[in-house]
Amino acid sequence: MNSEKLRKLNPDEELYLNRELSWLAFNQRVLDESRRDRTPLLERVKFLTIFYSNLDEFFMVRVAGKKRALREGVRQVDEPDIVSVEHTLELIHQKAREIVAEMYATLQRSLLPHLAQANIHLHRIHTLSDTQRSSLYQYYKHLVLPVLTPLAVDPAHPFPFLGNRKLYLLVAFQSATTAITPSSPIAFVEVPGVLPRLIPVNMDSSGSNFVLLEDLISEHLGELFFGLPMKAAFPIRVTRNLDITLLESEVVDLLSSVQMEVKAREQAEAVRLEYAPDLPRELLDLLEKKLSLNDSDTYECQGPLALADFSALYELNGENWKYPAFNPRLPQRMKGNRSIFSLIREADLMLHHPYDSFYAIIELLHEAAWDPDVLAIKQTLYRTSGDSPIIDALILAAEQGKQVTAVVELKARFDENNNIVWARRMERAGVHVVYGFIGLKTHSKMTLIVRRENRRLARYVHLSTGNYNSTTARQYVDIGYITARPEFGDDVTLLFNILTGFNIMGRAGPELQPMPSPMKVLMIAPLYMRNGLINLIQREIDEQKAGGKGLIIAKMNALVDLKLIDKLYEASKAGVEIRLLVRSICCLRPGVPGLSENITVRSVVGRFLEHSRVLYFRNRGKEEVFLGSADWMPRNMDRRIEVIFPVEDPTAKKQIISEILPIYWADTENSWQLDADGSYHRVASQDAAANSQQKFIEIAREQGIKSLPYEKAIRHDLKHKGRPIVSTNRKSDVTPVAPKQKDTKNN
Repeated sequence: MNSEKLRKLNPDEELYLNRELSWLAFNQRVLDESRRDRTPLLERVKFLTIFYSNLDEFFMVRVAGKKRALREGVRQVDEPDIVSVEHTLELIHQKAREIVAEMYATLQRSLLPHLAQANIHLHRIHTLSDTQRSSLYQYYKHLVLPVLTPLAVDPAHPFPFLGNRKLYLLVAFQSATTAITPSSPIAFVEVPGVLPRLIPVNMDSSGSNFVLLEDLISEHLGELFFGLPMKAAFPIRVTRNLDITLLESEVVDLLSSVQMEVKAREQAEAVRLEYAPDLPRELLDLLEKKLSLNDSDTYECQGPLALADFSALYELNGENWKYPAFNPRLPQRMKGNRSIFSLIREADLMLHHPYDSFYAIIELLHEAAWDPDVLAIKQTLYRTSGDSPIIDALILAAEQGKQVTAVVELKARFDENNNIVWARRMERAGVHVVYGFIGLKTHSKMTLIVRRENRRLARYVHLSTGNYNSTTARQYVDIGYITARPEFGDDVTLLFNILTGFNIMGRAGPELQPMPSPMKVLMIAPLYMRNGLINLIQREIDEQKAGGKGLIIAKMNALVDLKLIDKLYEASKAGVEIRLLVRSICCLRPGVPGLSENITVRSVVGRFLEHSRVLYFRNRGKEEVFLGSADWMPRNMDRRIEVIFPVEDPTAKKQIISEILPIYWADTENSWQLDADGSYHRVASQDAAANSQQKFIEIAREQGIKSLPYEKAIRHDLKHKGRPIVSTNRKSDVTPVAPKQKDTKNN
């Protein structure tokens, strides 16, 4: 950004980028993957649906929050760039309209034509033959019509509640006048989400052929309304506020309060309306009035609504349409039959998911469940998968008589219902379930296993950047770390005692803030993390000023915290080199002379979602590496229980310093670089394109142990069949290794 452009900004805009626009720029990078020719066809469709789902969540949370602030009279929020709420909403809508237009242009001009070339067709019903239409009518009559409910609007039937993210047909009927007016008779028909959105059509030719469910319903609306003369049917879709706010003074039972909030938000206020281009202005005005929206909240869509449903196309077979299959590997150290406890006592074990299989974590829990010397298991649960082998392992352990404690975060956004179900299931099995704190989300990812060894109690700890979720562990890039180091055991024990006891973490006031951290190795939020990070940055500043060469490399999902950004600016002005890998939001403005010219910010968007948080500090040549659950955002520093921990094992530390971080920085295929004006450009290279994620796959294949297919591996019968390792004696041999030998530490 040139100095003339910077002078036109107010002082805060000059220093910081707008948070909401930065997130929209990230989602635009996701959309860009759907336009790349080098991305396989169905992966491109998948990126488009991810973009659409991301935007839904953005409106349900961020836009809803801004609109709520305006209603409550808040004109300014605590954001780095200090832009007013009203102006921020204007900027959001302007940018959102731009990228929504790009999305539909990508769908209509690129994806649908390319799908047609691959013999995957989306048909309009009027283009089909009589035979095909007759067949579809039978489908409609037997499988669709019984599910439909017509909702008329008249004096006896008030305007219906339009559910969040549900697709409706607004039906306009003939009236005395030819024009549609606000008094024209109308009705709504919900397009059932319980039915497939893409309806297969039998064609004479080969290939995959579909019609949209709403088109099929529209074709036969006359039957639903007993032949009443209709003018037209228009698809519409409403997005509502889905955030949860709990006041500590009003909560008696956290579980019941979250349940009530989840139910209440189904009736929450509307924040966006999507509609088809042919919707008459008179009906749009009616919808805006009934939904308390204005023109800025409405989005005309040049194509089908609810595009996330198009993810069903990904289930089609076609090896050239998807990324080449990759089955996660087991670490080489798990090759033999030794107990995992024996392996961890020997040396810490670091796992780089999804390249290293999440099975290793499941084995750790299952072995703990069956081991008679294991006395207790404690674990935090933020988001877990639907059919969770993690939950199964905890229940198994409780049934085996272990003391099992699960700290379940009920307020994990959009996973509240899932977590309530799992919490109740675990409680019924005898697991001690704790729901964390009202004012703080428990976002740290940690497990503690207490085991009797040689007449003493040993503690095994797993800490991670990602959730205990076997589904996302195949899709997200995270790093886990298992250790038996006593200092880790001490700290995690203390933190679990805090989590299951009274909320001293939320009492960050003069009586607690000056206290030194009780932790030996962990850096925890909300009390100590921000200052801990500032001290690490300051150490690099001091080294630079003393004539050394300071270096900071940090990988995270988002960088928003004002104090940490300012500290990075201070380090840059002192001459410290700073390399940041920030996948999503970045409010730091890099490359500004005299402020941030020593800071480079990149973002990697590719096949897997980059979710790991990694920190490197040169520290006068005594390099330090940290991993953790926290992004550099005010919510992580002030309103969540978070953990950052050092990587102490020399091999693991070397892997991060010499392999993982350099490979990311060398990426020229999936990497974007942030410019001072907030725009991103792809990182160019004179050499062949380097893809960091593909490189990690190659390393895993070269160095790891071949496993049974992932879905089988994570549900493998460890006790009776041993590890799910594929024998390399014959290509067709998939016999797992023999059952593991018992850990004889106590003998």
